[in-house]
Amino acid sequence: MTTYESVFIIKPTLSDTEVADLLDKTKKIIAQEGGEVVGEDKWGRRRLAAPILKNREGNYIQLKFNGNPAVLSKLDHHCRVTDAVMRNFTIKVRPVKERRKKAKAK
Repeated sequence: MTTYESVFIIKPTLSDTEVADLLDKTKKIIAQEGGEVVGEDKWGRRRLAAPILKNREGNYIQLKFNGNPAVLSKLDHHCRVTDAVMRNFTIKVRPVKERRKKAKAK
């Protein structure tokens, strides 16, 4: 399984319970596809560099999880159909050894 990190920018008008519910739904989607949430970090409300959907602020949440590529497509679909998610992006986390090998090869 591959390790991924996702960051979600959620509308600032949502209450803490609504944000928690959204996070629980996201974790369930990852688990249903055979993934496993390794870590979660709530960065809180922050000012955006540029307005998104007429919002100047957003709630940031970072999830680190293990899974296969099928998890990514389900997660992306979930974020697109959920109005509360303004932006999201996911990256593949490479192990440190792999990054060092690539740096030495240059």
